[in-house]
Amino acid sequence: MIVGTEWLIEAFDCEAEKLRDVEILREIFARLIGDLGLKTIGEGIWHQFTGEKGVTGLVALTESHLACHTYPEYKTATFNLYCCKNRPEWNWEENLCAVLGAKNVNVQKIQRGNSESKIQNLKSKIVGGEA
Repeated sequence: MIVGTEWLIEAFDCEAEKLRDVEILREIFARLIGDLGLKTIGEGIWHQFTGEKGVTGLVALTESHLACHTYPEYKTATFNLYCCKNRPEWNWEENLCAVLGAKNVNVQKIQRGNSESKIQNLKSKIVGGEA
């Protein structure tokens, strides 16, 4: 039984200044939310890091959540969208290339709740315990 779909997106070789601009990232969120017919809960949370650093954004959705983290020093942006209802595919590559100047966009789609999922289960050292 599939309980949701999660998209993990990495955009590389973006224009660094755009990755520091909260308004540009809000625009991407607004376009995505509008195009997919998603519904926000509240205003969202945005944090602009000081200096030459990037932005973190999070919007709660009735369908789940949308988040981004930008790293201007690496010209990279990462996004995460989780939806508990089926949604059409959004053209991440076209949109992030146009808005952020990304040269390469990697999109991974994960069907959540699928016991046959190919998601790798990595064992790692748990803080305060054994792996």
